[in-house]
Amino acid sequence: MKILVPVKRVVDANIKVKVGPDGKLDVANLKHSMNPFDEIALEQAVQMKEKGIANEVIAVSVGDTKSQETLRTALAMGADKGVLIQTDKPFEAEPLNVAKLISAYVKQVNPDLIICGKQAVDNDSNQVGQMIAAICGYPQATHASAAAMKEGKL
Repeated sequence: MKILVPVKRVVDANIKVKVGPDGKLDVANLKHSMNPFDEIALEQAVQMKEKGIANEVIAVSVGDTKSQETLRTALAMGADKGVLIQTDKPFEAEPLNVAKLISAYVKQVNPDLIICGKQAVDNDSNQVGQMIAAICGYPQATHASAAAMKEGKL
């Protein structure tokens, strides 16, 4: 089984964002990390690989070159492959565009399962996973707390 896990680079959830003297958020030099909920999804995929349920885990991220840091983290966690769909245009990182870009990659690699984090901590949305399923014609389940394989079915 091949599992694909979308992972997003976000401002680290453990730091405090400060308001600058101009009244705007000062995000220029903030630490970034993998979205914590994507980290949970990736860990589930890696555990399924360790149990022999899956044979390949692919982490995919949409963003600028700095998103490579997130993919390196995914590889260190146990992903077999990290794929960056590079874009330097912020409007391309909106949920529907991200879903379209990831869906195009999904159609190339044909994973058996896509595991997404429940939401992104930066914009607090929960859209990309459902959009990928709709675009690709995949069945979907949202907010699962566990997964098990029985008689060849998840």
